[in-house]
Amino acid sequence: MIQKVIKRDGRTVDFNFNKIEDAIRKAMAQTEKGVDAILAATVADKIAKNGDALMSVEAIQDRVEEELMDSERKEVARVYISYRNSRTIARRAKTREVFEEIIGAKKNDITRENANMNADTPAGMMMKFASETTKPFVDDYLLDEDVRAAAKNGYIHIHDKDYYPTKSLTCVQHPLNTILQHGLKAAHAESRPAKRIETASVQACISLETAQNEMHGGQAIPALDFYFAPYVRLTYQEEIRNLESYEGKDLSHLMNVEFTDYLKKDLGDLTGDERIKQQAVNRTVGRVHQAMEAFIHNMNTIHSRGGNQVVFSSVNYGTDTSAEGRCVMRELLHSTYEGVGNHATAIFPIQIWKKKRGVNYLPTDPNYDLYQLACKVSARRFFPNFLNLDASYNYHELWRPDDPERYLYEVATMGCRTRVFDNRFGKKTSIGRGNISFTTINIVALAIECMSEPNLDRRVEVFMLRLNEMLELVAKQLHQRFEFQKTALAKQFPLVMSCLWVGAEKLKPTDTIASVINQGTLGIGFIGLAECLIALCGHHHGESDEAQKLGLKIISFMKKKVGEFSDRYQHNYSVLATPAEGLSGRFTRIDKKRYGIIPGVTDKDYYTNSNHVPVYYKCSIRHKAEVEAPYHDLTGGGHIFYVEIDGDATHNPETISKVVDLMDELNMGYGSVNHNRNRCMDCGHEDAIENEQVCPECGGHNIDRLQRITGYLVGTTDRWNSGKLAELKDRVTHS
Repeated sequence: MIQKVIKRDGRTVDFNFNKIEDAIRKAMAQTEKGVDAILAATVADKIAKNGDALMSVEAIQDRVEEELMDSERKEVARVYISYRNSRTIARRAKTREVFEEIIGAKKNDITRENANMNADTPAGMMMKFASETTKPFVDDYLLDEDVRAAAKNGYIHIHDKDYYPTKSLTCVQHPLNTILQHGLKAAHAESRPAKRIETASVQACISLETAQNEMHGGQAIPALDFYFAPYVRLTYQEEIRNLESYEGKDLSHLMNVEFTDYLKKDLGDLTGDERIKQQAVNRTVGRVHQAMEAFIHNMNTIHSRGGNQVVFSSVNYGTDTSAEGRCVMRELLHSTYEGVGNHATAIFPIQIWKKKRGVNYLPTDPNYDLYQLACKVSARRFFPNFLNLDASYNYHELWRPDDPERYLYEVATMGCRTRVFDNRFGKKTSIGRGNISFTTINIVALAIECMSEPNLDRRVEVFMLRLNEMLELVAKQLHQRFEFQKTALAKQFPLVMSCLWVGAEKLKPTDTIASVINQGTLGIGFIGLAECLIALCGHHHGESDEAQKLGLKIISFMKKKVGEFSDRYQHNYSVLATPAEGLSGRFTRIDKKRYGIIPGVTDKDYYTNSNHVPVYYKCSIRHKAEVEAPYHDLTGGGHIFYVEIDGDATHNPETISKVVDLMDELNMGYGSVNHNRNRCMDCGHEDAIENEQVCPECGGHNIDRLQRITGYLVGTTDRWNSGKLAELKDRVTHS
């Protein structure tokens, strides 16, 4: 008797008798004689009873064909065989169509799914070939039928589905000190522990790049200032030794002198030890600046994933008040302000300033001067973004201002918005943890299907029932993906599962990652809250208090449900304000075709990202902030607040600090400011002139607007998909 079934991906699952019977019934329905329920049950029962205890899917299907051929309904066998073959042919036909578009370097939403990837290059084409052929495999062999149907019909979106068979995880916050202190092993090379700032900078880049090849999401460093600070001191000491050799005398007494800051100064009339110290400091600052400049340059030029994509990198910093940590931040900010290459704005890493009262926010705080510099840099270069450590949900009871390792208790984020902090199965921290996988629900489609209900109360009641069903489905799907991911061996992720993921140091290469994977999070995302509310009550949350109350009710319900799922499945489930790129247009295309054009809902080429006020809605910065702020507490898996300002922000860094003030006042977690920045693609000239067509520097006409697409910048909108281009066109400024 069949008890277990080996699926095509190698998983072993419980045998399901009904699947055989249903398949036979479907084949019978295609014949003139129709369905013979008794025969279908008889054949299925015979196969189930006479089969081996453990059988593969293919072996069972072969037995179905044999039994049908031996029955009086041989025509059913022919239909069954034909159906199996037709599925293969259909997949091949679809694959050919997609391949031809990739080969032809056509601009469409398949080749422009990710604006940070050039799908026209050979490496980019190979990635798209692999991606588009892997997705059908996932549908056919790794997803339950109800999950597959929900994804196909646009009710849910399984992110990074093409990476599903690899068992990879989404992202991780790098405990960089482990690598810097013990060295790094990557591929066939290994390095010794860092002893100077230049080495630390290079090893950080290699860590991010190597891990990117082992994961399907982004890479982040949670406390760059703390991690790099010791190597500023080591660099200073190296300079003292160099001067010791040059001067020909013992300078060991200058090795461990304390500094309040590392600032370049004119040697002037300095003599003796004071001159030597300042000379060493000047050289150290110069080297730190070059190291930070190299770090930024490398993160914009080092490619991963088959040599086609720069690393989705983020760095968090701002709370190290030591002289060395301050030196790292100052020079990183100066390098960012200057730009890369021909003074271009760096796309990566996404920089995140960790704002904290008592540390860097108020004029009396020790890092207040660096906060002001951060605002100035952000006004020109879009980065850094600002993470509010003072938000109530970012509080950690173990954080102390005098703790040299207080960064362990500070939340850090991925630049796009992904947040990992709370933890049911280990320490509450961001470090060494990340998102495991996430899936997004199309709440707009659910709302549209309730529009025929007679009144608002009934529409909301039916919607909440449908939302509950979809949440249950997604929670199950994420759990099943987790069960698949945890079977991976540590050796499949040689860096991530040796020294980056928390607890991974205990694993042997042939151990599965099951014992450590649960430290991460499973994200349930949503998109189009604004359109969802318009479908339900006629207004979005930016224009109606009634809609705002309903929006908060919906997302509060999601937060309540992820708590239940965490208890039931024993995982860290969280609600994610999805950073949709290709998805914002994909859901809309499906819903337009299914429901037609609905004013305010499906009449655009995109859905509004997560809980944001629509980009086309003109309102003040304060109003937008007041509407979006309450959702940050409900979306523990990640969130972000954006405002669009006009004019040249480089002359108005105070606008950036005012936005941070609003975040502080309204208990918001993470935010940033978008502003106009033109770039001449011929000579690199940048300015903020509205609707600029001709470069004032070289007269060229190849002008592009540097813009943020979801959380990261894109150097050219030529790679944006149709949905995001439509959204960009609709964006209005906030005053």
